Amino acid sequence: MVRGRDACWEHCVLVDATKQKVRCNYCQREFSGGVYRMKFHLAQIKNKDIVPCTEVPTDVRDHILSILETPKKQKTPKKLKVDKAALANGQQNSSSASGDFHPNYASNGQNGSTCPSLLFRFSSPTSQQPVDDVQKQKQDLADKRVAVFFFHNSIPFSAARSVYYREMVDAVADCGRNYKAPSYEVLRSTLLEKVKSDIHDCYKKYRDEWKETGCTILCESWSDGRNKSLVIFSVTYPKGTLFLKSVDLSGHEDDAPYLFELFESVVLEVGVENVVQVITDTSSSYVYAGSLLMAKYNSLFWSPCASYCFNKMLEDIGKQEWVCTVLEEARTITNFICSHGWTLNMMRKFAGGRELIRPKITRFVTNFLNLRSIVIQEDNLKHMFSHTEWLSSASSRHPEAQAVKSLLYVERFWKHAQEAVTIAEPLLKILRIVDGDMPAMGYIYEGIERAKIAIKTHYKGIEEKYMPLWDIIDRRWSMQQQSSLHAAAASLNPSLFYNPNFKIDSRMRNGFQETMLKMATTHEDRMEITKEHPVYVTAQGALGTDFAIMGRTLNAPGDWWAGYGYEVPTLQRYALRILSQPCSSHWCCWNWSIFESIHAKKHSRTEPEKFNDLVFVHCNLWLQSISQNRDGKCKLIVFDEIDVSSEWPTELESPAPILDDSLLDSLPLNVEVLSEL
Repeated sequence: MVRGRDACWEHCVLVDATKQKVRCNYCQREFSGGVYRMKFHLAQIKNKDIVPCTEVPTDVRDHILSILETPKKQKTPKKLKVDKAALANGQQNSSSASGDFHPNYASNGQNGSTCPSLLFRFSSPTSQQPVDDVQKQKQDLADKRVAVFFFHNSIPFSAARSVYYREMVDAVADCGRNYKAPSYEVLRSTLLEKVKSDIHDCYKKYRDEWKETGCTILCESWSDGRNKSLVIFSVTYPKGTLFLKSVDLSGHEDDAPYLFELFESVVLEVGVENVVQVITDTSSSYVYAGSLLMAKYNSLFWSPCASYCFNKMLEDIGKQEWVCTVLEEARTITNFICSHGWTLNMMRKFAGGRELIRPKITRFVTNFLNLRSIVIQEDNLKHMFSHTEWLSSASSRHPEAQAVKSLLYVERFWKHAQEAVTIAEPLLKILRIVDGDMPAMGYIYEGIERAKIAIKTHYKGIEEKYMPLWDIIDRRWSMQQQSSLHAAAASLNPSLFYNPNFKIDSRMRNGFQETMLKMATTHEDRMEITKEHPVYVTAQGALGTDFAIMGRTLNAPGDWWAGYGYEVPTLQRYALRILSQPCSSHWCCWNWSIFESIHAKKHSRTEPEKFNDLVFVHCNLWLQSISQNRDGKCKLIVFDEIDVSSEWPTELESPAPILDDSLLDSLPLNVEVLSEL
């Protein structure tokens, strides 16, 4: 009697029957010992040296787990007698009937199902080889079909990196040979509606969590510099971001009352009780509209974009005469290297494949990061321009090349380059923190203080050298960024508040009180905060336990309050709402051409909601893919561990333009207001 086909074989393949080795279909990890051990892998159960699968779908994991938890009805016989000839015939019949590949299947006498025969230590390599060849041919054909689809429809190769690409292929494979792809009509109607509905379901789940964490409305504006102005609204909280709509502001960008009404409509849509702040740029009309919003809805804040503030600091530092000179010289080096293909390839070879420029970040950040790359690659660049391969090339004889080579051996250039990189580094670290959708509200004050201390230390306390830079930082901070919400966030960040080396000044204390008076709208809440705040200040009860003390520097501020603030529940609630917010609206890089084309063209208004739905789905799927890549987790921010050379959130590839011309021809593109959520 032979065992029936195990359900686990749908999720793994036999690699080597002799060694009873199987491979997981999801993470491609291989195990010896057969399907039994694979079950523990798929069920994500640690068992001896088995590593739990990180790619297995949730439904598959739960199914395998239920199989393991179900007691067996009878024991498997220790010895089985099988006719080898019958086994071989069973394989041929099964393969010829279905046309599918079945590796070394054994027939079950009861129900005719099959399973890979891991019980037999005999296996014929010669008989296995043709089946492997057939499978490889199928794989090659499928690969070519996918590639042809990409080539014919001009789909960017980067689409293959999408999390949805792998999900699509896996889902089709699970359906087997009988799967029929959806038609054009189904895609643009039924399926569009279904995906939109799924996003709305996520939106409903988000709204439930906003009641605890609060959320931030992001308002990102864009202009073509002539007569077109657009704005995008999205809403974000620690686990993700949702695109709401785009609006054509042309002619109204300086109309503060109009902007106020627009902001108000979005706030009401999201829920006044959910919104902690609205972040916009700092143009006068936006600032005034924000003040009107706070005047009408006392519990919420208008905040300027932190990224903009710190970018302006770098811009002002870059205007210092000596800094401006060294940045221009660095630009000369990078422009020469990057404008000549052969020279660029040679640089990459000497630099170990690293790039010199970071073009996808803002101009002021790019200037200092490029200079930083040159400083890091100093020895490699000098080596390259003195190497025989370079000296013997035609490129080395160009006057431009000679000028660059001479510059690389000027001591003054390297001295000023190192100095500029050192004073810019702490500001770049702050930007790297706030230039994302992660909750960074509690770190701005610390970042400012760290930057000033680092600059003062570099100049060994000589006031005439560090004070001009301090003045730039203080002026921009006071003029554009400082608010009571940021001050309250700093005072509620346990890693700062309890740090004896960090000065809690009067601005932070006053900011905390102002924020609590705004957010706590009931007399009862204000009374409770008044009672509970001293408990936090003196770290009494659960806030002063050994775990809470260790957690101050090991947990993200929001996680710390969630774990240890249960004895001060009212203060805990407000702390979580404040510390769960971002500081910047520029954490992602929108493809503005999508929205520009939407609002620029005029089409018939037969089905305006259809194209609105497409834009809504398109943008939200992109935002969801970003959230999936970081697992919706908030990590503790440690300044000393921030690597400004790593990828920035704004360097993430922006959503691709919508290229369905047939849809554009039949549907309107002037969508001032997207379909109601």
